[in-house]
Amino acid sequence: MTRQIHFGLFLLGTGSHVAGWRMPGAVDNFQDIDQVRAIAQEAERGLFDLIFMGDNLYADPAAHPSYTARLEPLTLLSAIAGATKHIGLGATVSTTYSDPFTVARAFASLDHLSGGRAAWNAVTTANPVAAANFGTVHPDHAKRYEIADEFLTVVRGLWDCWADDALVADRETGLYIDPAKVRCLDHQGTHFEVKGPLNIGRSPQGQPVILQAGGSGPGQDLAAKSADVVFSVTQDLDEARSFYRSVKDRLPNYQRSEDSMIILPGVMPIVGRTEREAHDKLAALQGFVSETNALALLSDRFGVDMSVYDLDGPIPEGLQPSDSYHAFAKVMLDKARRETMRLRDVYNLIAAARGHWVLCGTPDHIADTFENWFMNGAADGFNIMPSHFPDGLTDFVDMVVPILQARGLYRTEYERGTLRDRLGLARPARQ
Repeated sequence: MTRQIHFGLFLLGTGSHVAGWRMPGAVDNFQDIDQVRAIAQEAERGLFDLIFMGDNLYADPAAHPSYTARLEPLTLLSAIAGATKHIGLGATVSTTYSDPFTVARAFASLDHLSGGRAAWNAVTTANPVAAANFGTVHPDHAKRYEIADEFLTVVRGLWDCWADDALVADRETGLYIDPAKVRCLDHQGTHFEVKGPLNIGRSPQGQPVILQAGGSGPGQDLAAKSADVVFSVTQDLDEARSFYRSVKDRLPNYQRSEDSMIILPGVMPIVGRTEREAHDKLAALQGFVSETNALALLSDRFGVDMSVYDLDGPIPEGLQPSDSYHAFAKVMLDKARRETMRLRDVYNLIAAARGHWVLCGTPDHIADTFENWFMNGAADGFNIMPSHFPDGLTDFVDMVVPILQARGLYRTEYERGTLRDRLGLARPARQ
């Protein structure tokens, strides 16, 4: 089968642009299930592989609207499962502020409910503010990844406690579950002690798909060991190719092949029928930016109060990637220093897509760029981050998708099977 581009949809209800909700006709409420359901159905019309929902564990009214007022991801995706048929359903749950048994059970349940479409975005939780909501102290970067490594081991072990054919339900013999095909986990580690098994049978995919977005060295190692899909933060082709190779080259260390993982850089496409129309859309979005909100995002990404610096001055000396959003901060600092940006330029980039890549232009320009990255070792597809809904997504589905289909680079209908099948990933053998 010819290799084809994969698309994820970053589902941030009011759009990835900090002020996207202010655009005429835009969704302005991430707690409105009808609007969110319509977004999911539009992504399915565009034949996307999956929806991916980020999450946060604290509220900051000065930050992005969808960070502060939102529904819990697993609950929301369970509701969306019944309104869609094919699209994968990815939810973020923290490895720092959750427990493995609950997470394993919840995603196994979502996989059963959706007929094999569940995906878990395993995050370590970057912002230390979250710790206060759990009565604890936020672990440092290294400790968070150490915990996450063991957490993922436990969850995957729990998913494997049941054999595929353990649930017998034989009316003649009266045997419902074959006890020889269900085992305990009996995990005793540094951070967790979990007996198991789950009280739910093996999921349709064998194991739900694991998503990950860590860009640091420990994050890449964890991804190479455990992730099926990796979301990356990049701003240019060479940077994307470097990250792609860095992660894929680590796979043999864990007895994995290159085709066992797909990498999807995050991108906000601003699509116009002409270059002028596309840039006018971006200008309109930027015109809505509130300095308060953008500065809050800038401070959040760098882990320091950025309001004390001159926005029209150079990047402050000594500014380093924070322990929290390490990958985001490093990408933005590298780009700023490479291109001699002012702090205001970085501020505008953060406001536009929270540090992700913004690709503005005609449908052909966007399709050409995607094809170039896809064919030249920078991506297996893209995590699409519309500036606002529904128009930011509909423009992409109506104008860019048909071009990629005509070039034979993108599906024209959904393949049969589970999310793993559509991503071209093998079903994990029970360990």
